[in-house]
Amino acid sequence: VLVFVGRCDGQVKVRGFRVEVGEVEAVLAGLPGVRQAVVVAREGVGGVGGVGLAGYVVGEVGVVLDGGVLRRGVAGVLPDYMVPSACVVVDALPLLPNGKVDRARLPAPRYEPAAGGRAPRTPAEEILCGLFAEVLGVAPAGIDDSFFDLGGQSLKAIRLVNRIRSALAFDLDIRDVFAAPTPAGLAAAMTRHRSPSRLPLRQAPRPRSIPLSFAQSRLWFLNQLEGPSPVYNIPMVWRVSGGLSAGALRAALHDVAARHESLRTMIGEADGTARQLIAGAAAAHPELEVRQVTRDELATAVGNACHYAFDLSAELPIRGWLFEVADGEYVLALVVHHIATDEWSARPLLGDLSAAYRARQAGTPPAWPPLPVQYADYALWQRELLGGAGDPDSELSGQLDFWRTYLAGLPSEIALPSLRSRPAVPSYQGGTVAVDLGADLHSKLRALALAEGVTLFMVAQAAVAVLLSRLGAGMDVPIGAPVAGRTDEALDELVGFFVNTLVLRTDVSGNPPFTELLARVRQADLAAFAHQDVPFERLVEVLNPARSAARHPLFQVMLSVADSIEAGLTLPGLDVRAEHAGTSTAKFDLTFTFTDCRPAGGGQAGITARILYASDLFTAGEIEVLAGRLLRVLGAVTTSPDAAVSDIEVLGPAERELILHGWSGTAPPRAPAGTLPALFAAQAALTPAAVAVASAGQDITYAHLDATSDELAQSLKACGAGPETPVLVLMERSAELVLTLLAVVKTGGFYVPADPAWPAARVRFVAGDTRTGVIVCDGGLAGFARQACPTARVLTAP
Repeated sequence: VLVFVGRCDGQVKVRGFRVEVGEVEAVLAGLPGVRQAVVVAREGVGGVGGVGLAGYVVGEVGVVLDGGVLRRGVAGVLPDYMVPSACVVVDALPLLPNGKVDRARLPAPRYEPAAGGRAPRTPAEEILCGLFAEVLGVAPAGIDDSFFDLGGQSLKAIRLVNRIRSALAFDLDIRDVFAAPTPAGLAAAMTRHRSPSRLPLRQAPRPRSIPLSFAQSRLWFLNQLEGPSPVYNIPMVWRVSGGLSAGALRAALHDVAARHESLRTMIGEADGTARQLIAGAAAAHPELEVRQVTRDELATAVGNACHYAFDLSAELPIRGWLFEVADGEYVLALVVHHIATDEWSARPLLGDLSAAYRARQAGTPPAWPPLPVQYADYALWQRELLGGAGDPDSELSGQLDFWRTYLAGLPSEIALPSLRSRPAVPSYQGGTVAVDLGADLHSKLRALALAEGVTLFMVAQAAVAVLLSRLGAGMDVPIGAPVAGRTDEALDELVGFFVNTLVLRTDVSGNPPFTELLARVRQADLAAFAHQDVPFERLVEVLNPARSAARHPLFQVMLSVADSIEAGLTLPGLDVRAEHAGTSTAKFDLTFTFTDCRPAGGGQAGITARILYASDLFTAGEIEVLAGRLLRVLGAVTTSPDAAVSDIEVLGPAERELILHGWSGTAPPRAPAGTLPALFAAQAALTPAAVAVASAGQDITYAHLDATSDELAQSLKACGAGPETPVLVLMERSAELVLTLLAVVKTGGFYVPADPAWPAARVRFVAGDTRTGVIVCDGGLAGFARQACPTARVLTAP
């Protein structure tokens, strides 16, 4: 029996690395003027939102020590991940009664810049340090601080690029942030390739006909094609307790619609072209329906509200319902059509609604600064910025050239682990399965991302690609990913539909180690992010892939990673709690959503992974199995990140046991007694009215199939078919094909399948090689069959 008492060394884990703090203490103690040194691991040190090293030193008598100088001394000896994020100079170390250092009484360190600690040397570096702090919400950064060490990720990197564009009038892209993630590195990059900034977004003169944005155009097309539907609703639901004022809430909703033009925009058409019809601010009165419901009626009422179908040509794209369940107990449902908003608009929308309600409760209109631009300005700017595809020098042409190369040879559809056939037209019905990844796995995933120089999104993308590839999706796995689309700072506080969708390819070929796969994902994603301005709708139009109403073009699997710290609705004097809201609609076959539950104070609280699935293709049980396999993959890649893709375990022990032993026994399977015609005749006699074959809306019963195949078998015998004789079957896949094959078997002969797409010479060769004298074909292929095989007897299938 082994009893683990504890570690006898001083190892801690920092940024995914094992660190022996005694080594760091030895280097600190050996620096000039240091008498004692202690190093501990603490949460939130350095503003990284995780565990960092903090050093505590006592100086020699009369010596004045500086924390920045001490950290530079350690940086000259040890790798950067072993350099304390903060060095605190103390008069004496607190001790326990036994003489050991009382680590619990060590003072909390004050944030210091990362290794080097150099102060800005130029105005550009000073501005960049401030922008790092603003975007990441940390204390002022040093010029050697890494954006990603301080808690940055892809979305925040995009925001940093926007802030740099606004503050310094310089165009960087997200690849520059990854290549040089420090203020010093970015300042140097700006010096090396200074170029004029892109066209800024400003208020523009309004033409008589205001065009839709590209994103709006696609939703309007779908609305016209499919009719009003809740598929693109974005519902928000809250349970509210207290003295809610319906009048103040209604007025606040009007205020928000007046502030954001997108919420008071309808869609009209003139000369076959869709355009924005913006209602005046004074006339913008979104509906707020107030009614009483019982607790039993509540779920149905909220569900009906979330499934409201907007008429985008005749009503505002926002609507509210206030359900009074009891005195002082309400449920508020707010539904906005996607054509007017997106996920990233929740913060300004709910922030403005909260402020407006407070003001209306106080009897005054809200006093907020005017917005720099409106959505119509964005739609006009977007078209001017991108230019035309016919102009070879336009931004649109350049980015489209990238996407043509990037997506060349993209599979039109990947094989997913579904047991169901894809319907011709999707129902968009869906369900969700959630799984908690846990704080430990969360920490390991972040450590892996930091060690490999990638983001949590890239780790998730690589893991999902491995999972799908191992389940049969192939070596080229396209995954859709949403990007905020707010590529100008003026859009930060605006409500509107800015989100764009990128197609990210994951190359799993060659059985690479997972760390190499991460490097591939990083390279491909950064290139895609740098060309994110092309609207997905325009990309589909230009690339013109094989289209089908049954599936989404270019990709069928969506992936997103989001922070759980979201904007909320705050109403003074009321208890407001967000409720889960959804329309149970699935726009894609599978949507993987990872919600990063990192608390604001640092550390990891786990990740919630949700898989939204199309009910046309999957059941909840199948997705629960898929979620378990995803957990298994994530655990494997964090434990052994250098493992090859083929070595990453996907199956659970029970599944492996079933495949290796349950399905692979040595005893031969027992065949049923009797011939196939006899077995079929027995089944037809047992269940004559049961459906035997279903094809394209045609149902054939056992009795009908038995009788019709008997008739065809007699005709075949009359043409010379019989025991051990071949019959060439030249037919498309259909119910008639099943009938024909059964008839051939009933003659005692065997069938030779031939593809109707073959050339006549190929059909002639197969018929001659098998010595076939009888051909059965579809009615429209009789002439072709006689031309290909002039000596054969030709029958047409019934």
